[in-house]
Amino acid sequence: MKQGVDLKKIKSEILITLLGMYKGAGAGHIGSSLSCLDILVVLYFSQMRQNDKFILSKGHAAAVLYAVLNKKGNVSDEQLATYYKDGTYLPAHPPCGNNKINGVDFGTGSLGHGLSLATGLAFSAKLQKKDTKIYCVVSDGDCNEGSTWEAAMFAAQHKLDNLVVIFDNNKLQGFGRSEDVINLEPVIDKWKAFNFEVFEAKNGNDLDDLQKQFDSINKSKSDKPKCIVTRTLKGSGVSFMTDKLEWHYLPMNDDQFTQAISEVRGLDA
Repeated sequence: MKQGVDLKKIKSEILITLLGMYKGAGAGHIGSSLSCLDILVVLYFSQMRQNDKFILSKGHAAAVLYAVLNKKGNVSDEQLATYYKDGTYLPAHPPCGNNKINGVDFGTGSLGHGLSLATGLAFSAKLQKKDTKIYCVVSDGDCNEGSTWEAAMFAAQHKLDNLVVIFDNNKLQGFGRSEDVINLEPVIDKWKAFNFEVFEAKNGNDLDDLQKQFDSINKSKSDKPKCIVTRTLKGSGVSFMTDKLEWHYLPMNDDQFTQAISEVRGLDA
């Protein structure tokens, strides 16, 4: 872990920015961003080195990536204010073929494609003998797609130990509970069966728990690709959004925004 970094403070600041983005845009997918906010905070402010790469396969959570990149200085406040608006460089899903955003290498959001992209990057880095790690956040919906598991087989076959998959397992997706759409359990056994070294954050919205899993990965001597199954909650951090399917879609009204900001600021008290 990088010394002198207050991850809790960073998370609170990004969360306030993120809620403001969604309110200003009148946009949905808030719950999807909140479930993986902690993951991105640990990645970007504790784990990732300059040459490492990140792929957000669950592209509908693009807003949280933009907010994190804003905190890192890659996206300006002026750019961030245009999120989801006409003419923006920051659409609802990470854009394709656009070099205007420093830190977004690929367009994603059609679920099941992100891990293939990340695996290709990891394979390329291996061929070029680069000391580069590739991190990829996948969702429950991603893990319903066959292409995700094709990529996993390829990664294991080529011993891509520089690939780290983070499964944002919030157990909700667009049309209901994951167990009712396609039940992924026992998901840890599945990733192990695909020859990954598997770790579990039992509370994937806890910065300390996540940090421990990444620390374990950094100490690993295995030549297998890695996977952290993070047991998260959609809408984590805002009481009325937590574990609620409707916050896959809904925008906030004025009262809801005020309440959400009040709750987050209470975390700083």
